[in-house]
Amino acid sequence: MLCAMHEDEIEGGRITLADVASKAGVSLSTVSKVLNGRPDVAAPTRSKVERLLEANGYQRPAPTQPESRLIEIVFHELESIWAMELIRGVENVAKSRNMSVVLTESGTRHSPGPEWIEGVLRRRPLGVVLVFSTLPDDLKRKLRSRAINFVIIDPAGDPEPDVPSVGSANWAGGVAATRHLIELGHRRIGIITGPDDMLCSLARLDGFRSAMGMAGLAVDPGLIRYGDFHVQGGHDGAIELLERPDPPTAIFAGSDLQALGVLEAARVKGLQVPRDLSVVGYDDIPLAQWASPALTTVNQPLLEMAEEATQMLLRMAHSGDAGDLGTMRVELGVRLVVRKSTAPPRDATGPDAG
Repeated sequence: MLCAMHEDEIEGGRITLADVASKAGVSLSTVSKVLNGRPDVAAPTRSKVERLLEANGYQRPAPTQPESRLIEIVFHELESIWAMELIRGVENVAKSRNMSVVLTESGTRHSPGPEWIEGVLRRRPLGVVLVFSTLPDDLKRKLRSRAINFVIIDPAGDPEPDVPSVGSANWAGGVAATRHLIELGHRRIGIITGPDDMLCSLARLDGFRSAMGMAGLAVDPGLIRYGDFHVQGGHDGAIELLERPDPPTAIFAGSDLQALGVLEAARVKGLQVPRDLSVVGYDDIPLAQWASPALTTVNQPLLEMAEEATQMLLRMAHSGDAGDLGTMRVELGVRLVVRKSTAPPRDATGPDAG
């Protein structure tokens, strides 16, 4: 169906849809198909029309069709166990509202790939939950031009102020994990945080440094490693630390998956956890309590983060003005969960040992 505005000016007298069609060398019907997210338009043509619409400040009017019953969640990878917690959180809210969830994998840990935008414009969900550290400006403009709201869940970073987002207190989590080990009597504490280009990794490392500084302990740069939040990264980093002439008596891993890698590295080196090495993880995924030994970890409320992000999407959709919510930032608290993988070092019995 042709848009009813096809003979009207788009905005402020700048340009008409007929002008867009003329400049793009296509028919009004093709412009209408692009506006309505129809799939039967060649990608180069769609891109040309989109560029003209964006260049002239076109803002899609509020849809008159029935409200979408679809929420989309987008990851850069689905291998991580914590991804299932986020999916469960979105699904919990969607199910309570009789809505459906579509799952997409695209891009890198920083942002979805360019191919994703074409698909989401065709699907036209009520909103999108993105598990990335940021969203490029061109993708933000395209989503907003189609009145598709979005929220970033950012265990992986800290999005721009104009992006609604849900995160957690990464610095406080780093402090809590490190302080626990210090209070047990550990002085040589290693850390295997996440990638060095992710703000959550740096925030947890800063928390580690702050806790050491507050206790009057020097941070040995040789005991700092950057991982990838996966088991292999934790294993490799732990092997390097444990092969040092002066290995740590405790390791704080920046994710539970990395902590599982540390446990395996300790086994390979003939060490018993926690007798010879204490280990703290981060996330508190369900598997943590079934590790051997059960893993002391920082609980990052992944399920609640996803639920809050989905609720935020619904509030934005019902407010009728997502711009008012563009600077919304929700940060949930974290807490230490003490299990069986931490104990005083063998040569110390309390916090005053040195």
